[in-house]
Amino acid sequence: MAPHPVVQAIIDLSAGATGGAACVFSGQPLDTVKVKMQTFPKLYRGFIHCFMSTYKQVGLRGLYQGTSPALMANIAENAVLFMSYGFCQQVIRFTAGLHSEAVLSDVQKACAGSVASIFSSLVLCPTELVKCRLQAMHEMASSGKIASSQNTVWSVVRFIIRNEGPLGFFQGLTTTIAREVPGYFCFFGAYELCRTTFADYMKCGKDDIGVAPIVFSGGFGGACLWLVVYPMDCVKSRIQVMSMTGKQAGFFKTFMTITRTEGVRALYSGLTPTMIRTFPANGALFLGYEASRKLMMRQFDS
Repeated sequence: MAPHPVVQAIIDLSAGATGGAACVFSGQPLDTVKVKMQTFPKLYRGFIHCFMSTYKQVGLRGLYQGTSPALMANIAENAVLFMSYGFCQQVIRFTAGLHSEAVLSDVQKACAGSVASIFSSLVLCPTELVKCRLQAMHEMASSGKIASSQNTVWSVVRFIIRNEGPLGFFQGLTTTIAREVPGYFCFFGAYELCRTTFADYMKCGKDDIGVAPIVFSGGFGGACLWLVVYPMDCVKSRIQVMSMTGKQAGFFKTFMTITRTEGVRALYSGLTPTMIRTFPANGALFLGYEASRKLMMRQFDS
């Protein structure tokens, strides 16, 4: 027996939140390195240098800087994303003239994930803004770009409200949406395609492929997402961090400034820790989502 649509939405939301929390705990240190390298590409020689410099300067706490907003960001984003993903799948079934229980193709699921990402961007942008600023705060203060650093979530939030107003939390929203829509098409498309391949090879249903194939499929989906959208993510991080100085340009101007003054390579600064992080983090995301969703859905099996 299928659950009521409202119950189904709550299940998707809860499963997405579980996956989001698993994603943060497994990948936060490498995400911190990514943001630092994106914002200050000339400050670090590479991924190892950035990681070790952060550890020496601030300790282990420095690598987990921004964990609280990252946790809020990922739980909120993935809860809304997977709830919207389930809703968008129903919309696609309706527009394609299929019944409500029909199995969608991998491309149709990729389209559902792409549209769902627009909704998740609205909750992701404010929390990711706070996270990025916290992660790059040490470099911003030591380089003299800001007079004093804010070391806690609430000090950053107060600074934004006092100096930029409520709309300040949505610095980089356009870039976030521009990153998420194509990115999540690739993310869900690659994840579902990989699961289908495993299911065909193992001659079983996609829900029965086991833990390792789910983790690999999630990691593969994450790798495809980042390879496609990384330059846009770099611009987004730069806008969100540098807007602390109160004079940061928009997406196109920031993009052109980076390519003209630092070269195209600067847009890919921090890609190495991102690609290393994507398999454990996105593998944990989908494993948390699939396992918790399956557990909750089992209550409605007749």
